Amino acid sequence: MVNERITDFFIGDLLANVKIDFTPNGSNIREIQDALKTASKKRTGRAGFPEFTAISKEFILVVEDKASLDDQVNYEDDGQTILATDNKSITKFAENGALHYANEILAKTYFKKIFAFGCSGNEKHHIIRPIYVDASGYKLLQPVENFENFSADNIEKYYREQILGEIPPEVLATEELIKKATELHEALRNYGQLGENEKPLVVSAILLALSDENNFRSSNLTGDNINTDGNKIFASIDTYMRRVEVTPDTKKEKVLNQFNIIKDRTLLNQIDPRLAKTPLRFFTEFLEENILALVKENTKEDVLGLFYGEFIRFSGGDGQTLGVVLTPSHITELFCDMVDLKPDDRVFDPCCGTSGFLIAALHKMLLQVTDKKEEEQIKKNQLHGIEIREDMFSIATTNMILRGDGKSNLENKDFLKQLIEDLREKNYSVGFMNPPYSQAKSKDTFHLSEIHFIEHLLDGLANNARCVVIVPQSTMVGKSKIDKQVKKRILDKHTLEGVITLNKETFYGVGTNPCLAIFTAYKPHSNKKYCKFINYEDDGFTVRKHVGLVETERAKERKSHLLHVWLDDAPAESKFMVKTTVEPDDEWLHSFYYFNDEIPKPEDFEKTITDYLTFKFNMIMQGRQYLFENDN
Repeated sequence: MVNERITDFFIGDLLANVKIDFTPNGSNIREIQDALKTASKKRTGRAGFPEFTAISKEFILVVEDKASLDDQVNYEDDGQTILATDNKSITKFAENGALHYANEILAKTYFKKIFAFGCSGNEKHHIIRPIYVDASGYKLLQPVENFENFSADNIEKYYREQILGEIPPEVLATEELIKKATELHEALRNYGQLGENEKPLVVSAILLALSDENNFRSSNLTGDNINTDGNKIFASIDTYMRRVEVTPDTKKEKVLNQFNIIKDRTLLNQIDPRLAKTPLRFFTEFLEENILALVKENTKEDVLGLFYGEFIRFSGGDGQTLGVVLTPSHITELFCDMVDLKPDDRVFDPCCGTSGFLIAALHKMLLQVTDKKEEEQIKKNQLHGIEIREDMFSIATTNMILRGDGKSNLENKDFLKQLIEDLREKNYSVGFMNPPYSQAKSKDTFHLSEIHFIEHLLDGLANNARCVVIVPQSTMVGKSKIDKQVKKRILDKHTLEGVITLNKETFYGVGTNPCLAIFTAYKPHSNKKYCKFINYEDDGFTVRKHVGLVETERAKERKSHLLHVWLDDAPAESKFMVKTTVEPDDEWLHSFYYFNDEIPKPEDFEKTITDYLTFKFNMIMQGRQYLFENDN
């Protein structure tokens, strides 16, 4: 028999976790107390009390819960958009009862913005549905896993986005940055006639020169035919890299060699009549005015990476043809949270691209310290990366210099050719990686598969190091016999902690279905180990036209729930998470282990029968069509 007290305690804990001060079975607000004295769900004029009420900023929260999931809601219409308001529905069903109490408070008090919650079930299987109620009516919102969106810190943003339809400031900022990238892309093409790989190098070079703000500004560029603008920018980069002690000299020379285009490309250094200045000065002024300050902030955003991605997109590509799939900033930030990154960790990214993971790690670690010596220690010693491509290495190095340091620990090498013993000597405690995708196309290139990159990274980390990788879901399946052998070798030496299936649009426009895999290095996988397999496809991010994947306010609640399930000892939830032991031949994905243990409802059975009969009918009709065509 179900017990409603269990639901009460579960919901009460969720409210307390986000510091919402609630009152059970009534309200501590006098006006609402008076309203509830005549709020009986049977409409007898007697008192009626929801399970909980609370106030968050200017909003009233009303919670009605039921023990059974079957008692969540009753609708008036087949489209499931109108809640039934008869006495039986109000009394029996959580959402209907919550709406009733919200309407009573709305009609009898001065409070005019109410979030009503219909809740049912327990910690393992539950539904929490918010309903916004005001004088114009009510709006059914998407179910949530907790009350993160309704805390004092978040509720106003959630209201503005989900109820008023406003675009969040973060999205507007991203849109503005993308708009600037579009403008700059057009200028680089029209005035500089630069190729797609050349554009981010020119941008990086100019930003690096501008970092030497005491000695270089856009006003230095006069279009002189002898000491050209390109020579001035290049000299400034050289001087600045020596000033911030980029070592060894071979590394500095590699970066400078990529920036030769600045001084060698004649078109960039000649005054363009359309601009009445050189293209280099025009680009420098644009970056100085619009981008420089943002890049130099301690922000989680990889701005140069975003520019790089936009330049590729505007050129009609997706980056895959170049072997480049840049990781979105919300994923690089999630990596840091999944391993609970600390300031004394030594972070290693062996395929660092534009340094997105290292930037996120730097941001996370700096937020945890206040002492300048600790900050310098993080910047100089805690961040390490390898990048095989010289142009990307130069962008990555620029990125880290612009952030204040970290550049001395980037190397332009082939990660797979690095000896395990040499990597182990570095004592990396955290490994982050987004390896090149789809490089294993034949027997000769099997060693380039994503699972081989994972094995090499794990083997190169310190004992008990935490490791997170983002790879196509097919990697966790084990596409070939060799891949399955690698999976077995991994379990023989290391522990698989779990795999998280991500939003299919995470790499928007690329067409890759990604997942996160989390490991502990040099801890052999026990056959009794229970791994966590999570379906995080609904992450609160959505595709916005002309922008790509953007964050909604729901993302806070979704991420909070993910971290609670991952970091805390939360019970297994069949829809969201499965805890299970694994074998090397298993498909290490939620979809492989998930079994729906909920009892099907009559409408589910009817849908299955209908789908089956439709399938059989279509097969019969296709057979008849085939016979008719071949008979004629």
